[in-house]
Amino acid sequence: MNLVKTAMLLASLTALFMGVGYLIGGSGGAFIAFLFAAGMNLFSYWNADKMVLRMHHAHEVDRGAAPEYYGVVEELARRADLPMPKVYLIDNPQPNAFATGRNPENAAVAATTGLLQSLSREELSGVMAHELAHVKNRDTLTMTIAATIAGAVAMLANFAFFFGGNRNNPLGFVGVLLAAITAPLGAMLLQMAISRTREYSADRDGAAICGNPLWLASALGKIARSAGRVPIDSAERNPATASLFIVNPLTGERMDNLFSTHPSTENRIAALTEMAGGIDPRHDRRAATPRPAAAEATGPGPWSRAGAGRRRGPWG
Repeated sequence: MNLVKTAMLLASLTALFMGVGYLIGGSGGAFIAFLFAAGMNLFSYWNADKMVLRMHHAHEVDRGAAPEYYGVVEELARRADLPMPKVYLIDNPQPNAFATGRNPENAAVAATTGLLQSLSREELSGVMAHELAHVKNRDTLTMTIAATIAGAVAMLANFAFFFGGNRNNPLGFVGVLLAAITAPLGAMLLQMAISRTREYSADRDGAAICGNPLWLASALGKIARSAGRVPIDSAERNPATASLFIVNPLTGERMDNLFSTHPSTENRIAALTEMAGGIDPRHDRRAATPRPAAAEATGPGPWSRAGAGRRRGPWG
């Protein structure tokens, strides 16, 4: 059902894009808009993962640079029957993570240093299992395409507003004005609906991959408490990528409503708790351990190999 809903939302985005194209140039404009959308999607299919990783200054790590982090991803990929994705690290204190890539064979997962520092091994497993669920379900490609079309709708709507569009359409200039105002809003709402649909599915499937829903539930609580206070500057500069993260990374996030890129964290935790039989992760010893997970990464700062010995976690 979620797959059908996502397909319908993507179709609605495409139709909205073509509708704005029609207001600009009539039937010819709609056709050109369709071709333009197809071209952008093709470009996104091959290059979106590299663009997103570059935006967030992520650097690839291997088993030698981050043995614990890499080992968790490797173990979970094996359990999920997925090819081993590339593993990236983002030097930022906000705990967060995302996955990207056009398919499981060309996937990457990225975590912040803050995530590795603040979570236990079990909680980290829950987060990375969630990201691998996105990879397995090919959500990263879907959400990237949605973001691309939504951005194009806004661009075309602005173009129609400033240049007047096609006054031969049934609503005349009023139609152009309405499209310029409502089309970007509609595109944003559709994009957010797609993101919300896929987050719940990834929570459920990720819990199955790691084997304990409470690990992810506990991690979500910790991440949500920090995400609103500690900024990720690259996400603030590129808010269109916010929907890729496991929790909204934007410090200016509004309350959970139609304008939120993610479902309510409380609702996600409640759903995961229900999967675990109603056990509150805060009172379950299996959900987390108090010591943080550790990572050894190349480069300066507390995550360098020189400092790793002081920060080794319970599973290092």
